[in-house]
Amino acid sequence: MKPLAGHRVAVLGDMAERPLARILASLGADLNGAVENASFIIDDLGRDRIGDVDVPDRAIHVSVTPFGSDGPRADWRGGELIASAMGGALRVTGEPGRPPVKEAGDACTFHADMVAAAGAMAAHYARGTHGKGQHVDVSIQQVAFSRNVNGILVWQFDKRKLHRVGGALAYGKATVRAIWKLADGWCFHSLMTGRLGAPANQGLSDWMDEVGVDNPLRGTDWLKYNRSTLPAETRAEWETAIAAFFVTRTKAEIATEGRRRGINACVVNEPADVLADPHLKARAFFDTPSGLPERFATIREGSSAAAPAVHTGDRPGPLAGVRVLDFAWALVGSITTKTLGDLGADIVKVESRTRPDLSRMDVQVSASKAGEFDDKPWFAHLNSSKRSLSLNMKAPGARDILDPLIDWADVVVENFSPGTMAKLGLDYDRLAERNPGIVMVSGSVFGQTGPLAQEWGVDGTGGALSGRTYLTGYPDRDPVIPGAVPYGDVIVPYVMAANVAAALQHRRETGRGCHIDASMYEICVQQMRDYIAAARAGDRPQRSGNADRQVLFQDVFKAAGEDRWVAISLFDAMDRARLNAITGPDVAQWCAERDDHSIAVQLQAAGVAAGVVQDAEDLIECDPQIAHREALVTLDHPLLGPFGHVATPITLSRDRQQPFRAPRMGEHSEEIARTLCGLSQAQVDALRQSGVFE
Repeated sequence: MKPLAGHRVAVLGDMAERPLARILASLGADLNGAVENASFIIDDLGRDRIGDVDVPDRAIHVSVTPFGSDGPRADWRGGELIASAMGGALRVTGEPGRPPVKEAGDACTFHADMVAAAGAMAAHYARGTHGKGQHVDVSIQQVAFSRNVNGILVWQFDKRKLHRVGGALAYGKATVRAIWKLADGWCFHSLMTGRLGAPANQGLSDWMDEVGVDNPLRGTDWLKYNRSTLPAETRAEWETAIAAFFVTRTKAEIATEGRRRGINACVVNEPADVLADPHLKARAFFDTPSGLPERFATIREGSSAAAPAVHTGDRPGPLAGVRVLDFAWALVGSITTKTLGDLGADIVKVESRTRPDLSRMDVQVSASKAGEFDDKPWFAHLNSSKRSLSLNMKAPGARDILDPLIDWADVVVENFSPGTMAKLGLDYDRLAERNPGIVMVSGSVFGQTGPLAQEWGVDGTGGALSGRTYLTGYPDRDPVIPGAVPYGDVIVPYVMAANVAAALQHRRETGRGCHIDASMYEICVQQMRDYIAAARAGDRPQRSGNADRQVLFQDVFKAAGEDRWVAISLFDAMDRARLNAITGPDVAQWCAERDDHSIAVQLQAAGVAAGVVQDAEDLIECDPQIAHREALVTLDHPLLGPFGHVATPITLSRDRQQPFRAPRMGEHSEEIARTLCGLSQAQVDALRQSGVFE
C-alpha cells in the first residue's frame, strides 16, 4: 500500500538525501516534482529563505531547519552538533569528567525529519478536509529539547539537573547502568521495574547462580523492585556483581542463551552485524535494489469497503474529528497518541489499575509518590489531549464497552508484544471484520513478524542492535548510551503518526483501512543508513567522538565555569578563517576564558556555527528561541498544579494545536460508556459493580 502514490514532492535546498525525502518516497510520493504542481514542498532553508518560490495554495510546504523559520535565532547557523548542543541532548551524552560527545550520525536531524513527516501527513489529511495547504515548520533544536523529558521534569519540580552518566540511563532519581563489557564486546542490559521486568530480572539472577558468580540479587522480590527507590548503595553492589558476570560472557552467548532465558540483554552490534542479521533478512528489510533500507513501516492494506464517514470535531488541529482508540502502555504508544491528540484527534486511552501505563509508576520527582497513579508529571507530559477509560478487559461485560468503541474508532493504536492483541480478540483481522475501514498501527521493537517478533526489548535494544550505541563515544573508550535520553521510543511514534495520517487520507479516497507495523529496530537502522552503506562497501565504521565525515571540523570546547561547554562546527575554509580571526590559533584557550553564551553570540554574529551545550535550566529559563516557539505549554494539573508540558514540536500555519491536560486514571470512564458506547446509567452502574472499570 502506497498512500502517497500520485503525489509529487518538490525538493529545495539539500533535502534530496534527507530522511524526510526518503520517508515520503517510502509512502509512494514522487520526489521529482516541480514547485508549480507539487503536493508537497520540502526544504532545509526556512519559510522566508526559499527565494522567489511561489508556493501553490494547496501545497503542503515543510521546512526543517536548525532553529525554525522565525524567532530571534532563526538565522543562527547550525548543523547536527549545534542543534544537539542547543537542544539539550548533547549535554547528557558522554562520560562524567569528559567533554560531551554527540550521538552517532545525525540523530537530532533524523528525529526532526520524522516529526516533520508526521506534521506533513497531518496537514495532508487536513487538506482533504478543507482543501487548503499550509506551512509546517520544524526546529531541530526544539525537537531535541522535546526528547529530554526527564531533564525537563527534574528541573521544573526539584531544580535538579541530569548529568552525563556514560553507559547508564538517568531516570531522574535513579541512574541505572545499561552498557556492560563482555569477553569480546559489549551488551545492553537494564533491570526493569515491576511486573513487566520481573521475569527478565529473575532470569539474570538465575543465570548468575548457575555459573557460580557472586549474586547479591538472589532472593529479590522482583515484583516489588522499583528502579527509582532502590538504595544507591544496593544498586552499586548489584552492578559490581552484574559487571563481573557479563565480562565472562561472549556476544554469542548473549544472543543465544541470554535470549533463551529472556534476560532483557542484547549485543551492541557493529554496522556489519546489522547487515547480517537473520531477523532483518526474514523481514526482507534489505531486499531493495541498493541493498539499503527503504521502508520505515510495513502497511498491509485492508479489503475494499464503502468510504467511512468523515467526522468533524470541536477541537482545533489538522486531525480534528479523527477518533482514536488507544491501548498504549509505554512510551512508543503514548507519544503516538499524544501527537495525534495534540493535533486535534479525539483519543480514548484504555488503561487498567491492574496493568497501568509505565509512566504512571515511576517516581522521578519529589511531587510524586509510589503507588499513586495520578501524580506523575512524566505521565502528564506523555498523555496530554486524551481521555482515560479504566477497563479490565478480562472482566465479563468488558466487550459491552469495547465493541461500541471499535465501531466508533477510526484508528486503533497499540504497542503490546506481538500476539497480545490477538489473545484479547483485538487483532487487525478481527477489528476489520467489525469495522472494515479501521486503521490499526502497532509499534514494537522487532515488528509483528520475524524470528524475534516475540522477544523482549526496550528503547536501548533498538540503539544497541542498530549500531547507534557502538558508534557513540570516543574511540579510546567504551561506547556510551547514545543520548542518555530516549531515542527509539520517541522516533517510532512520529513514524506511526505519519503513517496513520497518510492512511486516513488514503482511506478517505479509497475506503480501505490498513494495519501499520512499525519496528523500532528497523527505524533505528534507518537512522544509521550511512554507516550501513559504509559497512556494505567493506568499511568498518568506528566511534569518532564529535567528528563528522560530512563536516570540515567540529568539536566541543570547555568554557569558563563548571561543566560549561560550547560546540563549534566549521563547514568550509571560509568558516575556519572567520573563527581564526576571532580566536587566534588556540581556540580551546580562547573559549576557556569566556562565558559560553557570550561565545555563541559572538561567533554566530560573525557567521560561525556555534552553540552552548545547554542544560535544562538554560533551555527553560533563558533560551529566547525555545520560548518563542512555545516548546513548553502550561497546563493546570489537578494534583501537580500548573506546569510546562512538552509541546508536540510541530508548528502549522493554518490548523493550530490546542492541547489539554492528561487525565486521571479512569477519569472519563462513565462519560465514555454513556456517550460513546450508548449505555444507560443503570448499565454503567452494573458494569462498575462487576469490576469492569478497574
